[in-house]
Amino acid sequence: MFQIDKTEFGAFVAELRTEKGLTQKAMAELLYVSDKAVSKWERGLSLPDISMLMPLSEILGVTVTELLEGRRIENAEEMDPAQVESLLKKAIGLSEEQSKPSREQRRKNALVFFSGLLALALETALYFLTGHDFNMLMEDAVLSTALMLSPMALLFGVYFWFFMPQRLPKYYDENKISAYSNGIVRFNMAGVYFNNKNWPHIVKALRVWSVLTAVLCPPVCYALSVFAHGLWQKAGLYIYLALFLGGLFVPIYVLGKKYGD
Repeated sequence: MFQIDKTEFGAFVAELRTEKGLTQKAMAELLYVSDKAVSKWERGLSLPDISMLMPLSEILGVTVTELLEGRRIENAEEMDPAQVESLLKKAIGLSEEQSKPSREQRRKNALVFFSGLLALALETALYFLTGHDFNMLMEDAVLSTALMLSPMALLFGVYFWFFMPQRLPKYYDENKISAYSNGIVRFNMAGVYFNNKNWPHIVKALRVWSVLTAVLCPPVCYALSVFAHGLWQKAGLYIYLALFLGGLFVPIYVLGKKYGD
């Protein structure tokens, strides 16, 4: 696949910015990004979001074609079909690259996820090593439900941590859409419109939920069953569902409203 040369792109942006008499901070303010982001572009460490190419080209006084090529192009309208195809492939490659987490981010995701899985396994082992057996677990219907459903959070977590897209299609930004559907994962939040302003925060919240629910729900439920036995017997299932479902949907609603409007 054709890819943009990050070093050439960064040097070209830095050259044009200097010609315009702009500091990194001044250009960052025009683009509504941080000056650190601009610095990373110019050092060849990262590329701007594909949606930034048009405003960036306007600020720097060049075409998007020239940005993708990392150089000035004379008579761009006379480019032959092979050159045009090359530019399109570069743009497509940039879009696909930005929709996926970096290798470093994937490693961090795997570390956090498998740490949660290990913690849940240790909690389950500790439960049985402290004199409890499977029959005792089954006698407490709510606690057994908690210990059975918590791994389900990690099953959802496999999708949230490794397969959930980092960006939504452009039509989410152009329309008011309250639903998300991808394979078996579907949810609809009335009053919340998903877009690429609130989506990164929602994805992060879903990932945190999957790990914390799996790790914290079983010990919290067990503590309640021991130290607040009467309350647990009367309302244990409702408490668990509030922790499980509330922890899932409340952050989506709050973050969706906060960052989406």
